[in-house]
Amino acid sequence: MFPARFDAYSQKAEGVAAVALGQHLAASNPLRQTLATYMGIAGIDAGYGYFAPNVPGGYKLVFELHYPDGRVEYKLPRVNSRAAGLRIASLLDQIGRTHSDALREHMVKMLAGSVWREHPEVTTIRAVLGQIVQPSVIDVEQGKEETYKFLYAYDFSLGSESGEPPNQ
Repeated sequence: MFPARFDAYSQKAEGVAAVALGQHLAASNPLRQTLATYMGIAGIDAGYGYFAPNVPGGYKLVFELHYPDGRVEYKLPRVNSRAAGLRIASLLDQIGRTHSDALREHMVKMLAGSVWREHPEVTTIRAVLGQIVQPSVIDVEQGKEETYKFLYAYDFSLGSESGEPPNQ
C-alpha cells in the first residue's frame, strides 16, 4: 500500500506492534493470554469483515459431493440472508488463516455436516478450500479477473453404518 521507501519504517513498526501485543512471549505467558483474550472479546483480531462488508471474501470453500451412482455435484456453503453471507465469509477467513491443521479440518467438517444433512444420499464429500487472489489494477485494466489458489482439501465419508453426517 505504501511506496517501497517506507519498508524499513513499516518493518520497525511491525516489530514494535509485535512486542506491544506480546507476540514474542511464550504462549503460556499470562500477559500474552490476557492480551489475546482482550483482543478476542473486543473483536480486534476479527479482521475487516465486520467493518467493510463490501470487500470480497478472501477464501472460497467448495464441496464436491460423490453419489453412489458415480455422479459428482459441486456445492458452495448455502446461506439464507445477507447477514449470514457476511458471517460465512468471515468464518471462511478464519478457517483460511488458522495455523492449526486439526482446528481447520474440524471447522470444515462441521460445514460439510450441514451439506451432508441436505444431501443424505451422498457417500463422500471432498471439501476444497482455496484463496481468492484479486488481480492488480494493471491486470484489471487488461481484462484479467480473480483467480483461485488451492490451499487444502479434506475428504469425508460415512464412518459408520448409522448414516450420521461427519460431524456427529
